[in-house]
Amino acid sequence: MKNTQLLKHNNNITQKVFLKFCCISLLIFFISCKQDISKKATNTETTTSKTEVTKTNKEEVKTIVFFGDSLTAGFGLEDVNDAFPGIIQHKIDSLHLGYNIVNSGVSGETTSGGKNRIDWVLNQKPTIFILELGANDGLRGVPLKQSKENLQDIIDAVKTKYPDTIIVLVGMQIPPNMGQDYTTEFKNMFPDLAKKNDLHLVPFLLENVGGISALNQKDGIHPTKEGHQILAKNVLTVLAPILK
Repeated sequence: MKNTQLLKHNNNITQKVFLKFCCISLLIFFISCKQDISKKATNTETTTSKTEVTKTNKEEVKTIVFFGDSLTAGFGLEDVNDAFPGIIQHKIDSLHLGYNIVNSGVSGETTSGGKNRIDWVLNQKPTIFILELGANDGLRGVPLKQSKENLQDIIDAVKTKYPDTIIVLVGMQIPPNMGQDYTTEFKNMFPDLAKKNDLHLVPFLLENVGGISALNQKDGIHPTKEGHQILAKNVLTVLAPILK
């Protein structure tokens, strides 16, 4: 009898110990699962956060395309960054404005050449498009009706593909070698196009530089490094209020 009672007592103790062990095991299991789920959630949030930051950083970088001739390309300078687009990039970087400048200047470029390569340049969307072409047309005596049509085609190409892109037209003037009528019509071509297309206009890129020997290279046409500093100021007068 005593042995039976003792056996029952031991069985009860064993069952209680077993149940207690099961409860503790289940508790540990649930705590582990909770920690694992929490860890996964944290990792997911971190990954999402990193993705959002990367996306934001990419969106913050905006592009300014300078589409022009030898003046934009920095002809005759040892370093292209000394040309006025590079100087403007340095200024923008110092102000942390988040714009990346693409210098798409080609020495000797005409409005016709620009028209032929505009589609390739527009493979990358510009936030701001700065159009600096026409000087070589004027120096060669290209009929201004043709030059004006080419510039209009370039403007239309930008507006058609990227309606939100801001366009800045850079005005030029030429010596009166081709006659006063041609010279005057050439000068007026730029404000006429700007008005027609509702564009921002730099009245004269070479203001305070053109004709000043100390600010131009030996050819008397292309600005020196110091001359490009003034060109940059002329452009920034119009460009600065646009930058956001």
